[in-house]
Amino acid sequence: MLGHLLLERVSLRELQRVPEPTMAMDDPAQVEAFWECGSAAGVLASTYLFNAVQTAHVIRPGDKVLDLACGPANQLVQFARLHPDADFLGIDHAASMIDRARDTVARSGVRNVALRSGDMTSLAGLADASVDCVTCTFSLHHLPEQGSLQQAFREVARVLKPGGGIYICDFGRLKRHSTQAYFAHERREQQTDLFTQDFLNSLKAAFTLADLRRAAALLGGGVGVHQTALAPFMVVLSRPTQAAASAATRDLAMKMVSELSRAQQRDFGNLSRWFRIAGLPIPLDLD
Repeated sequence: MLGHLLLERVSLRELQRVPEPTMAMDDPAQVEAFWECGSAAGVLASTYLFNAVQTAHVIRPGDKVLDLACGPANQLVQFARLHPDADFLGIDHAASMIDRARDTVARSGVRNVALRSGDMTSLAGLADASVDCVTCTFSLHHLPEQGSLQQAFREVARVLKPGGGIYICDFGRLKRHSTQAYFAHERREQQTDLFTQDFLNSLKAAFTLADLRRAAALLGGGVGVHQTALAPFMVVLSRPTQAAASAATRDLAMKMVSELSRAQQRDFGNLSRWFRIAGLPIPLDLD
């Protein structure tokens, strides 16, 4: 991996973006493959917990949180579990994703999540300045082009209260086909062929760091833009709303980390360190 990232660092080329085949992931087989990889034993579990921990300074007790393109809700359940005193609304454009999300939420036992169909580029039914925080993970790359990316961020700015919390995470555009292929196939033995192809499609459809910075400017001040060290395999946009999380949040986060397998804990720590090297502070210091 380090070799690929070092070559990314010195590469001067920029790959053309290849948009996703469809904006909504609605094929039942794709939905099931995505859900499986995001389950407790899946390859995405450590990344989802990393994202959840990152919200420790973003989501406060009593907040109304909007989760854009929630998919099968594996990530949303992690958010809701870590913040039991906040209320979450997950929206997704794909009907089959919402159906799977309902099942995920029901099985999880969390009681602070509502779900409904919705398009992140047109948040119909949500009033101006009506939510305290907006989250979105690994979904922006499904947008067809830069105009729709900026429209989605305008809608976020519209529904979010002034100075509200933001946590948005997605892939960034890599410069080399071989690096994209490496990340897509790195854990191939732990994921289905369908998920591997979807992962590769996601990396090809990722927006550039410059694209994401331009979109982040629409959200107002205080939004930090951070990437993984050496190359923007992952990019995080965040705006904290509190300086420190409660002891209860820290204790719960530690419990959630302890529930990961040893291999997943190693992945969690490695991802945390790749972001810390690049300047993103890790809330709760759990890595």
